[in-house]
Amino acid sequence: MSPPTPSLPEITATDDGAVFAVWVVPGASRTEINGTHDGALRVRVASPPEGGRANRALIRLLEQRLGTPVELLSGNRSRAKRVLARGATVAEVAG
Repeated sequence: MSPPTPSLPEITATDDGAVFAVWVVPGASRTEINGTHDGALRVRVASPPEGGRANRALIRLLEQRLGTPVELLSGNRSRAKRVLARGATVAEVAG
């Protein structure tokens, strides 16, 4: 039996771009996208959750991967976050 394939997180199109949920694991051994978690993109970041460093590492990684500005909409002090990929389409984020 093969392991279940992780599903893509829900991505919503808005006038400003694409919005999606992210589950962040701070203090990891390296910064990487690591599947999904309860309908959100799971991202491990090496930075600790102190002084906004983990949030900045998350934004940097997503901007590099997507090639578009990324903005934190909610979850500034939580592992569960919602982000906006400004100017991106759902297909570009899912790609």
